[in-house]
Amino acid sequence: MSAVEVQSLRKIYGNLTALDGITFQVGEGEIFGLIGPNGAGKTTCLRIVASLIRPTSGSVKVFGRDVVRQDAEVRRIISYLPEEAGAYRNFSGEEYLEFIASFYASDNAERQKMVDEAFHVTGLGERLRDRVGTYSKGMTRRLLIARALGVTPKLAILDEPTGGLDVIHAFHIRNIIKDYATHYGVSVLLSSHNMLEVEYLCQRIALIDGGHIVAEGSPSELKAKYGAQNLEEVFMSATSHE
Repeated sequence: MSAVEVQSLRKIYGNLTALDGITFQVGEGEIFGLIGPNGAGKTTCLRIVASLIRPTSGSVKVFGRDVVRQDAEVRRIISYLPEEAGAYRNFSGEEYLEFIASFYASDNAERQKMVDEAFHVTGLGERLRDRVGTYSKGMTRRLLIARALGVTPKLAILDEPTGGLDVIHAFHIRNIIKDYATHYGVSVLLSSHNMLEVEYLCQRIALIDGGHIVAEGSPSELKAKYGAQNLEEVFMSATSHE
């Protein structure tokens, strides 16, 4: 079974066609990147997969569950981290993780296990006892990644997981994502503007431009196809921006 099946997906806002019939699949345990310029439709697609907005037409299934007809079931097995997500500033980091775990856990033992896992994932140590309002952007993002992965979802949907972070925090987050996909079998659908990050993390990617998928494959396949040295060159060629 695929983790995600997107078929002929369209989303129209008034006179704007954000997605125009895109189709792709994400394998179970795979890290799949959805890559494209601003306004290409990436975030719209992620929000539909997360069952937050409804498509105009087409279908999306997450582990066989339809995101429209079975949205409650979908939400129980995914986590979604938007690009501009925040955390409650007056909570300590630990309190925030406990609060989030309470929505996913079936009992206190499972809740504590989730909190302990997320505590480890953040790498923030004793700072988790401080208020979130005292955290830097990088620390907050690490907390949010721990929130998204610590509940061990079947699918994690991550929009620009390291956007705007310094090298140290970005390095830590990339390794967390890769480790979770490898050791826990968590499937990941992510969007990123950082092509080095995409190449490091993703087994396969889809390049999206103007609501259409213009290329799909592994980073090595796409570099060979376009005679490119790196994914930035692939991106420029595939989206006709050269």
